[in-house]
Amino acid sequence: MLSNRNHLPLALAITLSVCLIAAYMLLRGNQMISTTVAASGRPSGSDPRLVGSYRFERGGWTYVHLSGAPDHIGYQHGYLLAPEIEDALAAVKLEDTHDSQRDWNFFRKAAHDMLWPHIDPEYQAELNGIAEGAQARGVAVDIDDVVALNAFMELPDYYVPWFNEKEKVANAPNIKPQGHCSAFVATGSWTKDHRIVMAHNNWTSYIQGARWRMIFDIAPENGFRMIMDGFPGVIISDDDFGVNSDGLMVTETTISGFKGWDPNGKPEFVRARKALQYGTSIDEYVKIMLDGNNGGYANDWLLGDNKTGEIAQFENGLKANRVWKSKDGVFVGSNFVSDPEVQKLDTTWNNDDLTASPNARHIRLDEMMKESKRKIDVELAEKVLSDHYDTYLLKEIPDGRTLCGHLDLDPAGVKAWGDGPYDDHGAVEGKAVDSHMAEQMSFMARAGHPCGSNFNAKEFLKAHPEYSWQTPVLRDMNAGPWTSFKAGETAAQ
Repeated sequence: MLSNRNHLPLALAITLSVCLIAAYMLLRGNQMISTTVAASGRPSGSDPRLVGSYRFERGGWTYVHLSGAPDHIGYQHGYLLAPEIEDALAAVKLEDTHDSQRDWNFFRKAAHDMLWPHIDPEYQAELNGIAEGAQARGVAVDIDDVVALNAFMELPDYYVPWFNEKEKVANAPNIKPQGHCSAFVATGSWTKDHRIVMAHNNWTSYIQGARWRMIFDIAPENGFRMIMDGFPGVIISDDDFGVNSDGLMVTETTISGFKGWDPNGKPEFVRARKALQYGTSIDEYVKIMLDGNNGGYANDWLLGDNKTGEIAQFENGLKANRVWKSKDGVFVGSNFVSDPEVQKLDTTWNNDDLTASPNARHIRLDEMMKESKRKIDVELAEKVLSDHYDTYLLKEIPDGRTLCGHLDLDPAGVKAWGDGPYDDHGAVEGKAVDSHMAEQMSFMARAGHPCGSNFNAKEFLKAHPEYSWQTPVLRDMNAGPWTSFKAGETAAQ
């Protein structure tokens, strides 16, 4: 996920200890799950906060239903996913400390001193609940760990480089915020039924991708019900893909080359969760995201309002922002920059470099949208997310420039992101939804590469020993089938 992945960290002892802990926690977590969650997927604990919650597995995903007051939702989350949270935290610790050359206490301190005071009380209660639920299952985690985990997409890539520059840290690693995801949203004459179609595949490290396999169905005490994909222990989708019960459809792709951070702002993961939970329209979503904008995890948000048929692209910089809307059009995202002001004030990105992954994928998305006008539906969306055409090399080849990204097969890497040759990074899952599905609070999802290919960790590490530091947490990432998920469903369905 992060830059300088081949760099030997200064705190080598810290990284090695995290490696050993990760292996132990993964084994321990796998043993715990069978003894505390009944075959029905409902927790066997007696705490009243667990009432109504459950989990089940399907298609390579873990579906989790959470409901009630914020502390109940958090406790259910932490309890039901305790082994996965323990494992995910170990993986995030290893990546964050390796790539930043900082120990985990640096991230805990940032979570405690900088992020926590700016988190809404509702989400403070939910985050505390996650820690308490995981602790009830024997996981050694506290609220600072949980907050740092929730900020795993903003602290390493955004806060750390800002901090290093501000403090004039000598020999600091050259961290470049990377691009995460390919996506589109279309409506009107562009789609088969003239209603909204949205699709997204998540680009990240395979360490994270093998764990980014949660489907969260959340029915909160206040606000709208939400269904989204997600990462263990995190209160928002974070890649991001979700639908709320008021008809708001949300996804995004990251802005490459972004620079900037406001230590007095609200964490991005809080603003994104609040916007999905309480957003009643595109304008309301934008308003919530801009309230306390800290610059963390800066994205191009692709939005749809199923009530009106309107779609939008919201480029959310720190110093500049822009919104485009349409009731008959298409917006695409692949980590490029659309607005000249955002590009000038908030990024160092060059949209003219055709060798760069975001720009090559932008060209391909535009091509595929034009070729598919009037035919875009969920089935076609799945094909778009699985595409392997490289517009720079002008041929079919899975690599770092294709919509279904496979940097582990690419000898060039992505220099603009700091990714070296054969970096285990790329498209790790895909989702698609149309207006009819959104009305039913459902969507299609595929775990693993959207094209259906598998990643074998042992074979990869043997071929590329320069990534051996990942050994304790890197695992196989096998693709599941395209699978339908719906709010309120159970394993029996």
